Amino acid sequence: MSGHSKWANIKHKKAMQDSKRSNLFQKFAKEILVASKSGGSDPEKNPRLRLAIEKAKARNMPNDNIKKLLSRSEKDPTNFTEVTYEGYGPFGVAFLIECLTDNTNRTAAFVKSIFNKLGGNLGTSGSVSYLFKVKGQIILDETKYNSEDIFTKLLDFDIIDFYTENDLILIEVTPNNLIKLKEYLQQKGVDQFLSFEIVKIPDTYINLSEENLPKVKRLIDGLEDNEDIQNVYTNLG
Repeated sequence: MSGHSKWANIKHKKAMQDSKRSNLFQKFAKEILVASKSGGSDPEKNPRLRLAIEKAKARNMPNDNIKKLLSRSEKDPTNFTEVTYEGYGPFGVAFLIECLTDNTNRTAAFVKSIFNKLGGNLGTSGSVSYLFKVKGQIILDETKYNSEDIFTKLLDFDIIDFYTENDLILIEVTPNNLIKLKEYLQQKGVDQFLSFEIVKIPDTYINLSEENLPKVKRLIDGLEDNEDIQNVYTNLG
């Protein structure tokens, strides 16, 4: 087990997403449509789609909504483009921003505008991404599951790392093993997940004072409130 200084950021992100559920559902809908169009509408044969559906269900997106998205995916005329922006926010915090958009000019203009307004600087491709690694991540509530018991269950599973702090249990695996890990835990009796997703995790973190933190959080909130932006990753501790 190891300790990492990122728990405030995780809790902040979850609280923000929970407070904007309709916005979150729209983002899930985009991901489901894109995944279905690119790899087919059968979740069993399309890992990206399967993960998108399971993430949506975990946040209580109605099954009827998901079925309608799958039925319309082949006929939907909207073409989404995947775009990533990189840069630095206030106090040197690194930002990696993943978008799904049907209008790249609109999205680019928004990202540039909010960075300029809230004290950030956009960089070129590769200027920030090298600081992050792609991993599969599962988060459990330690008030519902005993961390030592969970760790014992994982002894026979190939995990990258295991963290516990502030009533959270976090497990990291390679992206290809994320769904396998979820199913493995379910077989062991674990059926309540705060989060399970493929994420970009920084190698190191920047810790800010309570005085400086709100300025960075304003930029995170402003970005995540936009429907074109799927994920905002930072190295904020």
